[in-house]
Amino acid sequence: MLKILICVSGGGTNFQAIIDAVKDGRISASEIVGVISSSHTAKAIERAKNNNIPVSVVCKKDFENEDSFNEALVSAVKAADPDLIVLAGFLTVLPSSLTELYPNRIINIHPALIPSFCGKGYYGLKVHEEALKRGVKVTGATVHFVDSGCDSGPIIMQKAVPVMQGDTPEILQRRVMEQAEWVILPMVIDYFAKGKIEVKDNLVYIN
Repeated sequence: MLKILICVSGGGTNFQAIIDAVKDGRISASEIVGVISSSHTAKAIERAKNNNIPVSVVCKKDFENEDSFNEALVSAVKAADPDLIVLAGFLTVLPSSLTELYPNRIINIHPALIPSFCGKGYYGLKVHEEALKRGVKVTGATVHFVDSGCDSGPIIMQKAVPVMQGDTPEILQRRVMEQAEWVILPMVIDYFAKGKIEVKDNLVYIN
């Protein structure tokens, strides 16, 4: 049984997609063992409680400095003893002390086709605002492994989504979530649970 730890910061829509996929069997042989929230007010906490999933809140504002926050975050992750860590809208760059402990065992969902519209500062609506400003005709979502950089780890899966005339950032965000994020994130977790994902020379192969 694959033990999944989810890290969240906000509404938890991708978290909910994972919950639903575990329940209906699209993610096989897996259980969500815990949630770490970087905010005391994240709606994702309510989703976790509604599904009897343990929650830990590790918020930067509660700590004197970044080092103490990072130590608390690493401790919370270790306590959950996960096989796979899923960043589902987690708005905190992980410290290298954590990424080095779990190489190729931390995944993130990004609401664009990396390497477009990614890196520092690109999260939430900002990604879709910039995509519309640039006038791209196709956007999408990317699931990738997390390394010590920002959106720089090996790409596991991507799904394209069309940009429509008249789209607002909010409309585009919703389409990307429904047609890409909520589709490929559960799929990748299922492949991971089945041992289908392999990394060679920083490239991902799905067997």
